[in-house]
Amino acid sequence: MPSSRLRRIAVLVLEGAKPLDVGIPAQVFTTRESMPYEVRVCGAAPGLVAGGDGLAYHVAHGLGALAWADMVFVPGYRFPDREDPPREVVEALVAAHARGARLAAISTGAFALAATGLLDGRRATTHWHYTRALAHRHPLVRVDENVLFVDEGSVLTSAGAASGIDLCLHVLRGDLGIAASNHAARRLVAAPYRSGGQAQYVPRSVPEPLGERFAATREWALHRLGEPLTLESLARHAAVSPRTFSRRFAEDTGYTPMQWVMRARVDLARELLERSKRGVEQIANDVGLGTGANLRLHFQRILGTTPTEYRRTFARGE
Repeated sequence: MPSSRLRRIAVLVLEGAKPLDVGIPAQVFTTRESMPYEVRVCGAAPGLVAGGDGLAYHVAHGLGALAWADMVFVPGYRFPDREDPPREVVEALVAAHARGARLAAISTGAFALAATGLLDGRRATTHWHYTRALAHRHPLVRVDENVLFVDEGSVLTSAGAASGIDLCLHVLRGDLGIAASNHAARRLVAAPYRSGGQAQYVPRSVPEPLGERFAATREWALHRLGEPLTLESLARHAAVSPRTFSRRFAEDTGYTPMQWVMRARVDLARELLERSKRGVEQIANDVGLGTGANLRLHFQRILGTTPTEYRRTFARGE
């Protein structure tokens, strides 16, 4: 995609669309100086679309927006297990994908993507209430009910509405880098990063105050990434045993404590590469990875690239 033009986002509003699901990509990718996107909200045809939860939408664009877009978001809609979207909608999604557009579903929007056949043989998710219905209606889709979102490259799916924010921030990180993603998260007052592998909901047996305590420990650790951080020191801050901390931490984040610390350090390194002129050795020391060789090792393992290549791609032109 040429860097000289805005990235094009289409938000496809189907009958029964859920208002929060529609609003998430429309707001996350809103056009502003720090966000080089153009958003078009569309439907099967221009005009009024009956929505869910007592709302309706007046969309300015029809399915032609899918032929224009670099990425198409399909928000969730009511009663997705009753019938597939209109044939012309399915065909437009298939055509958009065939010419190279990425398709992303929020919540029950996954049913629309599944109707295209593009999810056959791939992992996908949807709101936990509908995972069995999705698997039953589309048995060739590998439905995973225990994740927030799934990125299969050209097709992406997410769970309930709030996880649509996580999916959009994930797309932003890939497009613009972690600094832009973190900036958007702060603007939305959202968590800057929740892994796609995180469970959709926390077991009822977990007391809420403990969840708050673990969140405080993660925040505490983020301000000390340049210092030695161990399982024992994290558990001590949370005032629980290392065994309890490890188990609960994985339930909350989708990572072991030390995997999470490593990714947080790599993310901080990414932001320093984007925003500063510090050398790789200095950055490695600043984020607690010790040496440039260690930073390069973890960059390659987690991101599949080198710090130098990452900086070349995402550093500000200053």
